[in-house]
Amino acid sequence: MTSIRSLISVVALSLAVFSVQAVELGISAEDAYAKTQQTEQRVLLVDVRDPVEIMFVGFTDAVDVNIPFMMADRTRWNAERNIFPMDRNPQFVEQIKAELAKRGWDENTEVITMCRSGSERGEPSAVVLREAGLPNARFVVNGFQGDALSEGPQAGMRLKNGWQNSGLPWGRSLNGDKIYRLDR
Repeated sequence: MTSIRSLISVVALSLAVFSVQAVELGISAEDAYAKTQQTEQRVLLVDVRDPVEIMFVGFTDAVDVNIPFMMADRTRWNAERNIFPMDRNPQFVEQIKAELAKRGWDENTEVITMCRSGSERGEPSAVVLREAGLPNARFVVNGFQGDALSEGPQAGMRLKNGWQNSGLPWGRSLNGDKIYRLDR
């Protein structure tokens, strides 16, 4: 019985050490921005939203590049949900790796993804990147717009947390050199 307890203690300690050494998957907008402002460590900040969404919601020039994780398919209409379906970008991982290579960075570079809310594309894109061999992929918790208010006259509006609501730089203008484009 004592040897089983000892073994369990060793396994628990090993797991605790591993979890401390592993890079957390989620990161706050403020911490992500701070990482883009320092020069000691390489960080690739990627906006993973559809570029049309960015055009209407806003953009931060702090991102290095826009590579959509999911894109609206404007050739199909979902009448039941009144939306264009979103399909996964089949070249997403390759495009991220190409951006790293273009900068002379390897796959151990910290890659931070950011979507609208953090949950539907941000976290899944970071998981996909980790599964594809980028161990330091992360995502901005609460994304670019943040969470919607649940009460009050502005209920339903995304005015809580996220990049836009944290006092970080952003605007309505797009950077043509950073935005995902099919014309180049």
